[in-house]
Amino acid sequence: MATAKQIQYRLGQAKKKLTKQNKDVTTTKNLIKKLEAELKKAKTAVKKVKPQKKAPAKKKAATAKKRKVTKKKK
Repeated sequence: MATAKQIQYRLGQAKKKLTKQNKDVTTTKNLIKKLEAELKKAKTAVKKVKPQKKAPAKKKAATAKKRKVTKKKK
């Protein structure tokens, strides 16, 4: 049969373990919230960026053909 001191010790160990597990759960919950917020931001960023249509190519202005200037003989 266990003594009162042994039971107190085991109870203390169980409480310690429970406290640690609760801390881990809280940490994990906070991490999940943070990641969900990042996911939400990423999704809205993707929605905002829509592929833009390419602007139609500008037609080049018809350039005047350069004529060779020849010297006139006198």
